[in-house]
Amino acid sequence: RLQVGRRGDRSDPRRREGRVVSPPSPRRGTVTIAVSFLVALVLTALPLPHWAEPWRPAWVTLVLAYWVLALPHRVGLGVAWGLGLLLDVMTGALLGQHALSLSLVAFLALRLHQRLRVLSPWEQGVSIFLLVVLDRALSLWVTGIQGMPTEARAIWAPAVTSTLLWPWLFVVLRDVRRRYQVS
Repeated sequence: RLQVGRRGDRSDPRRREGRVVSPPSPRRGTVTIAVSFLVALVLTALPLPHWAEPWRPAWVTLVLAYWVLALPHRVGLGVAWGLGLLLDVMTGALLGQHALSLSLVAFLALRLHQRLRVLSPWEQGVSIFLLVVLDRALSLWVTGIQGMPTEARAIWAPAVTSTLLWPWLFVVLRDVRRRYQVS
């Protein structure tokens, strides 16, 4: 629809600086979100030295938490469940192990997203710490039920590194979301 400008001329509101700007579509940025999850899965699969393996950040949990907090209407329990199944297949874990823990993390992040969004990334780090501890504890609980040995540092070490990485990951993903206009 054309609008009348200040000078009385008819100007198209979609034109900015001589170029036509398309209105945002409701599914804009789906590829960006999928690529960020793919990068998180690749970072999870990258080999680390034996001494650093327990300290591997929970990349998938961090990226999932970001997108649930940023776009709760787009990323939710279904995405968390599917991502968890992919992680189960990729790591050779019991099918549904990561799906359960990531779905619970997504559920809690969805329930608390309005409270967490007003906090600074450093303050959000405390909640991220708790979400990663919950994720790791559930995964290790299922592993323990299978009769495999588990260590306490397998819960705490990823939570510490993930908490320390959260502010930087938050800034990077926020900039990606703004650059590619993901909404």
